Amino acid sequence: MFRILSLALCSALLLSACSKQVEEKKSGPPPTLITVTQVKSGAFEVTEDTLGTLEAVNDPKIAAEVAGRVARLLAFAGKPVKQGEALAVIDATDLMLASQSEQAEVKRLEALLAQQDRLVERQQNLAGKGFISQNAADDTGAQRTAIAEQLSAARARAGIGKRSVNKTTVVAPQDGVIENQLIAAGDYVKVGDPLFQFVSNQRLRAHLPFPESAAPRLSRGQAVRLTSPLAPGKVFAAKIADIRPSIAESSRALDVIVELENDGTLKSGGTINASVQIAAKEAALVVPEQSVVLRPVGKVVYAVVEEDGKKKVQQRTVQAGAKKGGMIEILGGLKEGETVAVDGAGFLTNGAAIAVKEPQKVGAGGTAKMPDAPKPDAASGAK
Repeated sequence: MFRILSLALCSALLLSACSKQVEEKKSGPPPTLITVTQVKSGAFEVTEDTLGTLEAVNDPKIAAEVAGRVARLLAFAGKPVKQGEALAVIDATDLMLASQSEQAEVKRLEALLAQQDRLVERQQNLAGKGFISQNAADDTGAQRTAIAEQLSAARARAGIGKRSVNKTTVVAPQDGVIENQLIAAGDYVKVGDPLFQFVSNQRLRAHLPFPESAAPRLSRGQAVRLTSPLAPGKVFAAKIADIRPSIAESSRALDVIVELENDGTLKSGGTINASVQIAAKEAALVVPEQSVVLRPVGKVVYAVVEEDGKKKVQQRTVQAGAKKGGMIEILGGLKEGETVAVDGAGFLTNGAAIAVKEPQKVGAGGTAKMPDAPKPDAASGAK
């Protein structure tokens, strides 16, 4: 009898376990918790974005135009200077003496020319009266012409000498900043020796590297929006000035050149964010980038549907377009207003059950609203 009861009890337990497994099979795996959004239609801008570098359009090396010893140094590295401001003075003693000598030669020849003019006039009068031959008068005129030519050459040399004296004061060619000081007081410099590295940030050139695949969509004159960490929140408008004809061997990038006027906020050598508008659409379907998942069939999106009162997802193969600001354009496979999975989309499969995570409620003060404290019951409230 005891054996029969034991067998009956085991059979009941086995049947109970099997029925539980059948129920679990029927109910399936638990729903996946996801967030959702609606497919929206709106303006969408297609851009090519990159990070470039800035350089000064004008960054000349200021060199010595005359030889001599540096007598005074008036500018140093980092000093902002104005156009025409003196940067250094080269000893002009020898040049001034040479210039004075040329000026004296000019005065001597001027005196000779004046004397020769008077002689020519007398000779012409005498030749007219027959006291001397015309050939003698012509010789005097030729001598006067030679002295006049010598005077012209002497004046030119005197002008060069005066200009050389003026060049002993080295001045800034334009407004800018002394980037490097390459000399010290007392140094002897020759013609052409560099004295200062000068940089002007008034006009800057941006070098923007783009992938070679972007080359067909870029052209001269296209509008470019530029932003910089040096000027947060500020947008600089410019246009593509030039596109290098070849691809860089080291980076395999296309070098696009943009020139812009600088109001003083940007610095040569800094980085610059650039965005070139390729196309603009007034009504484009967009979803968050997280909604688009790569599967063996291609790029898919999971649309939320309801069957028998339960929420599930349908896998839709889509044609994806450009990306911008965390959103991606959908060119085909979805309709406006459909609900699609966002967070958790990568864990879904076609027909999977889902549970939609509700957004956290926020109180009037902008913080999450805490649940109300439990009220004491009547028994604990009266003592």
